[in-house]
Amino acid sequence: MSLPDIDPATTTELEAAAFRRLVAHLRERSDVQNIDMMNLAGFCRNCLSRWYREEAATRGITMADLDARELIYGMPYKEWQAQHQAPASPEQLSAFAASSHG
Repeated sequence: MSLPDIDPATTTELEAAAFRRLVAHLRERSDVQNIDMMNLAGFCRNCLSRWYREEAATRGITMADLDARELIYGMPYKEWQAQHQAPASPEQLSAFAASSHG
């Protein structure tokens, strides 16, 4: 399989569009808990917001952690937690502790 020859600007546009779709998908799937994402994929919404903030910093843009989280969650983080975050089960906590992320 060979990838099409895509210029750098188009590559950036495609990557940005894929990122926006990922964020939209995560906003729609509020039933998926961050701890499950961490246990299965090694990252969660908080990681994504941190990566966004860190990339902004490399470009001289200062962004508070809560502001970056609001960009990813689509609402203030505390509001999202109150509406969507369930307490972690003992099984979820055990899997998290056993992973390299715990």
